[in-house]
Amino acid sequence: MRVPELRRLLTALAVAVLVAAGTVSAQATSHKPGQTGKEPKPTVVLVHGAFADASGFNDAIALLQKSGFPVIAPANPLRDTAGDAAYISSVVDTVPGPVILAAHSYGGIVITNAARGHANVKALVYLGAFAPDQGESALQLAGQFPGSELGAALIPRDYPVPGSSEPGTDGYIDAAKFRAVFAADLPASRTRLMAATQRPGSVQGLSGASGVPAWKTVPSWYLIPTQDKVIPPAAQRFMAERAGSKVVEIRSSHVVMVSHPDAAADIIKAAYSATR
Repeated sequence: MRVPELRRLLTALAVAVLVAAGTVSAQATSHKPGQTGKEPKPTVVLVHGAFADASGFNDAIALLQKSGFPVIAPANPLRDTAGDAAYISSVVDTVPGPVILAAHSYGGIVITNAARGHANVKALVYLGAFAPDQGESALQLAGQFPGSELGAALIPRDYPVPGSSEPGTDGYIDAAKFRAVFAADLPASRTRLMAATQRPGSVQGLSGASGVPAWKTVPSWYLIPTQDKVIPPAAQRFMAERAGSKVVEIRSSHVVMVSHPDAAADIIKAAYSATR
């Protein structure tokens, strides 16, 4: 066989192989009427609270990602309730598919407001978090039931507010009290680092009134740490019952997603399973 003829034959064979491969691929990816493909899992948006940052979710994120969940853990501004909620709402705006909003501590107020107006938010998950009703604040709810040691542990520090003659005020947890109040079930070596790097909560945010709660229309789950010294467990049970949340209780300090990342990931997975 001459070289030109051999080339034509090889070209024809190559085209035939590509066409066949394309046909097989199309058959493999097409669906018969009534069949559905594997739906993508929702994006989990994790919102941290005051005195912490998004790194507190690291171990829970690893577990969620291992289970196939896309995860976003944005930096909560921690400046004021309405502004923080608007920021997290803008993050949700960027997610095209379904979303599960999960939060710790003050972050619970943020998601309670940020979820409003987002039809793609399928569940709210409160991880030792505030689930306020309209008009309530974090400081109000923390003091409504006995057991919180947060107030006595706070150190106020003023900061300049652009365009205002009045300063804002941040609250830091006293480093000497940080472990006992915030994370008693973590090693002291770790809590020393957490205390040094804590992100303060502004008084404006912690005392800001919440708006109409999204939990009135969005199903919710609640992981209650029974050794919480920031938000009394009785307060969390009250908020969970009022919101109609599915509740799991666990023996843990306030930072339940740090000391028990498996429990935090599991309740998010439970929310997914129930709402899919």
